[in-house]
Amino acid sequence: MGSIESTPTTGVIVTGGASGIGRASAVALAEAGRPVAVWDLDGSGAEKTAAEIRERFGVAAVAQGIDVRERDTYSDAIDAAREALGSIGGLVHAAGVSHPVPVDSIEDDDWNLVLDVNLGAELWLVKALLPDLRENPGSAVVGIASINAILGNGVNPAYGASKSGLLGLTRSLADQLAGDGVRVNAICPGYTDTPMLSEAFVAAPALRDRMAAQSMIGRLADPSEIGRVARFLLSDDASFITAEHLVVDGGVVRSQR
Repeated sequence: MGSIESTPTTGVIVTGGASGIGRASAVALAEAGRPVAVWDLDGSGAEKTAAEIRERFGVAAVAQGIDVRERDTYSDAIDAAREALGSIGGLVHAAGVSHPVPVDSIEDDDWNLVLDVNLGAELWLVKALLPDLRENPGSAVVGIASINAILGNGVNPAYGASKSGLLGLTRSLADQLAGDGVRVNAICPGYTDTPMLSEAFVAAPALRDRMAAQSMIGRLADPSEIGRVARFLLSDDASFITAEHLVVDGGVVRSQR
């Protein structure tokens, strides 16, 4: 998937690129020769990813410490990315927060944090990037959703709502931007061995085994297995795929139906 020969050469902005699926997506894209702008709230972590990419793959990579909730910072960050990468023809919105709070305890700030980062930021980023995406043939957007968009999770209504909303946003943006040659898709990862989940494993050590047991394959995903799918969806190999979500979960969703 996403071979070098079929991959555009325009740059890609990857949010949440300091770790987990975002980092894996940035690395996978760079492996195929695409320059990347690594954005993350953790600016030093973003720079570490960008430096690794420059050293390993010899492609342009720039880091930006950014809170994707702060829309007034987008313009300068996009200008910096454009200057460093030459052009921008892709976005992977992998920045996300879990922040589990059940319905009987949730407050406005809990809800707004999750919805603003996981869902709202993709809308506002696409809006800010429209001139670049429209200008560069083969442009595409990939949002990182979750199997919780399909299954739900009783202890985390905000997360499930944000990821379900991302699927609706994907279809709406795809419908509007198809005429401009811009494709928009989403990935619904299953249980993936990321820092976000690692925090949960510390609190509940048996959780890893329970999650692995739900997969037909019997293990968690490595972030690179999601990153390669993001690369595919941004490549010309996926030129006829838009308004879709790919479930990449080792069979968890199917096993629970």
